[in-house]
Order: sequence, then C-alpha cells, then structure tokens
Amino acid sequence: MMDENNLTHREQEGREVVSWYVPPEKGEEVVRYYVQPRPLPESVRPRAEAAPVKKKKKGRTIFAILAAVLAVIIGVTALLVNLLGSDDTGADDNHAGSIVDISSDDGCHIPAADPAPEVRLNLVAPGEQALTAVDVFQKMSPSTVTVLATDATGKNFMGTGVLLTADGYFLTNAHVVSGTTSCIMALDTGDTYEAKLVGYDAGQDIAVLKAVDAEGLTPAEFCDSDYCMVGETVYAIGNPLNLSLRGTFTSGILSGLERQMEMDGKTLTMLQTNAAVNNGNSGGPLINAYGQVIGIVTMKMSQSGTGAEATVEGLGFALPTSQVSYVVNDILATGEYAGVPTFGFTIMTEYDESGESYVSIHSVEEGLPAQAAGVQPGDILVAADDCAIHNNWDLMDYRRQLRVGDTVDLTLLRNGEEIHCQVTLTATK
Repeated sequence: MMDENNLTHREQEGREVVSWYVPPEKGEEVVRYYVQPRPLPESVRPRAEAAPVKKKKKGRTIFAILAAVLAVIIGVTALLVNLLGSDDTGADDNHAGSIVDISSDDGCHIPAADPAPEVRLNLVAPGEQALTAVDVFQKMSPSTVTVLATDATGKNFMGTGVLLTADGYFLTNAHVVSGTTSCIMALDTGDTYEAKLVGYDAGQDIAVLKAVDAEGLTPAEFCDSDYCMVGETVYAIGNPLNLSLRGTFTSGILSGLERQMEMDGKTLTMLQTNAAVNNGNSGGPLINAYGQVIGIVTMKMSQSGTGAEATVEGLGFALPTSQVSYVVNDILATGEYAGVPTFGFTIMTEYDESGESYVSIHSVEEGLPAQAAGVQPGDILVAADDCAIHNNWDLMDYRRQLRVGDTVDLTLLRNGEEIHCQVTLTATK
C-alpha cells in the first residue's frame, strides 16, 4: 500500500477528450475531438461503507421475445472512443484546447502484472428487488475506485475504475492509462495502492490493472447489459473535474441501446444515458437500479456555442458489459484481447404451433467457421455442447463462456435428422 501523501507531492494534471458538437450550418453534423487540461486538488477523502443488497431476476428485453434475426457473427467492432478525463478550464468556455488524434495509441508503460486466468468477469441477471438511490450508492461506492496515472514527466491524470476482485483486480478505460508510466488506485476510504498493468486494448478502450498487495476489497457485481431496457433507472459514480468532487453520484435513465456511431471508419456500440457523466468519469460504472454494473462510462457529447445554440445536454455513453466481458476475460487470461468468439452464422428465434421457441440458422457467412463445419441455413440449433438452445439468448449466454480457438459441438436438426458439427471459433473485433 502506498502512502496517500505521495499524491500531494506531485504536479497533478487532468485530461479529457470530448465529442464536441458544432450545430450544422449546411445540414451536416460536425464532430471534433479535443483534449483539455486541469490541475487536480491534493486530497483523497473517505466515503461511507456499503450496505448488503438482494438480487433480482427480471424479464428479458422485448427483443428477446421477437422472432428477429440475431447476428451472432457480428461481435464488437473496434471502438473509436470519445474520452472523459478532466474538465475544460480555458478562459473561453465555448472553446477547447488542442486537437488530438483519439485513434492513436500512446502505449502504456505501467509495470506489468501477470495474467490471471483463474479470474473472470461473470455476468448475472438483474437483481430481485430494486434499491433506493441511497442503497445503490452505498453498495457501489466501495467498488468504485479512483485511478491516478502518471506519465514520464511526472504529470498525473485522473479517471475512475471498477473493482473486479477482492484482491485488487480492477478495470478502467484504456485512455485513462495510455501514455503513462505508473498508476495509483484509491479506494473510497482514501486508502491507496500501487497498481500494475495486466493488459489493455486501445481499440476497445478497456484496461485491466492489479492493485499490489490488496486484500479484502469489495468487488462490483456485473449485470448482463443484454437485459437492459430503455427507460430504466441508471446511476453513475465517478470523479468529475477533480478529486474534491470524487465519488460524485448521479442518476437518470437509460436513453438508448446499441447506439452506433461511425467516426473515422470505426464503430462504437454503446449504451446511452442522460445521467450526468463528466470529465473524470472515464472508466467508472453505469449502474442499474439493483446496484449492478451494466456499462463502463467512456464518452459524452458536449456543445460548442452559446445561447440558443447551446442545446446538447444529457448525452453520455457507456460500453455495455456484454462487450466489456469479452475484452476483460481475454486480458485476464492472456494479457491481450483476442476478439469476440464468432460462430459465423446468424440465428432467428421462432415459435412452433404450441408456442414453444426454437432457434433456426438464418444465414451462414462464407469463409467463416460455421460454413467450414457444414452448418447450413435452415438448420435447427438444438444445443451447443451440453447447453440446450431454445432462443437466441441461450446461445449468447453460452458464447460468453467461450474464447477464440475453442471448439463447440453444435447439435442440429436437418430435415428431421440430428447431426453434429464441430465449429472452432474465430475472432471478431
């Protein structure tokens, strides 16, 4: 454990990349990316202890009961993220500082920690009973950490993180630690630890670190974001602007699912929320009403201009846990992200005359594992290994237990005859 006073003996500086929206003049939206510095204060203050909470299981989203095509082949594409760090403190509030290339990777030079294949980020269903806002904060505050990373010049940069294990594994955004050489993780109690890097992926903007000699910490509970529904209550905890506002708790609703944002040829797939997320929330949790993490806060959109033009508010975005789990588990296993395991087909949930659901193969992609294994459109998918498949969610849930290179025994029905196909999963990034 490191002395908290170490934090006060350094020059501290925050950084931020924001999606800066300029009102269109000729019918087109313009998005620019900026980085903005701000000095950080010198104190780390304690927070309250957590209260126990009960779990809930609620129904799937409406998409689970529709006979719609689910593209299993399509995993997570490389993310071009808009990053949160610290706030703009320029003299002109309507203009930011220097433009940066956010698609670049400055590397991360924090001392390495060995991978931990025995550790996994497991996703669960929503809890059994919604909590009060007070209870959500008390549950999640001990699991939300402050990340202070230092570059080679001695400047510090701040973000937020979420605890994975009691012995100090935690995750944050890759941009929080990109270009830095050392890192400190601070708990809500004010206790601080040196942190080492297990691995990161700049494209997915996820990093996993390990607090040295940590024990007895409170890991967060992670909910499968595929359960999420637009309109449900969500919360965020983070470090907006500076350490004096550390542990700020905000609330809102889930405003959108699977938001696709095409920028510089890359696609972001994110949850959208109107919960206030500000500079310094990067890497922190987006939380459901059961005190479970459903996303990692990564970006926001801000507005350039004043008066009637300054209308962009409440546009925050988080990486969904359904995507994050693949990245984190690969990094924990090998130190690197291999990509989302891909079967190479799309599926459709359908219903027989009695109302029972079943899964049919909708299409098979050329050149990918399913085609090589002999899977054909129109096949009925009965099971993957020993896991029975009744709807698209069953296959998605099972796929999260797999890694690139695993071979899966698919049980299929073709013209009433049971057949088996051995599919070796490949990667989609």
